[in-house]
Amino acid sequence: MAYVIPNTSSGSAVKVLLDRIAARWRRHLVYRRTYAELSALSSRELNDLGISRHAISRLAAEAARDAA
Repeated sequence: MAYVIPNTSSGSAVKVLLDRIAARWRRHLVYRRTYAELSALSSRELNDLGISRHAISRLAAEAARDAA
């Protein structure tokens, strides 16, 4: 005779995994949006903001990290 033992921990593990994937996706979207918006600015506009063009990637990564 076989016994079935409900395993509720695997359901919560899946939920944790899905939550982590969703959070990573949201951070990725923030990165892409920030990078696109800053890249669309002219060099003069970036200079007015005190941002150099090579710092765009770093700033987008910071925005994504802070969005979490």
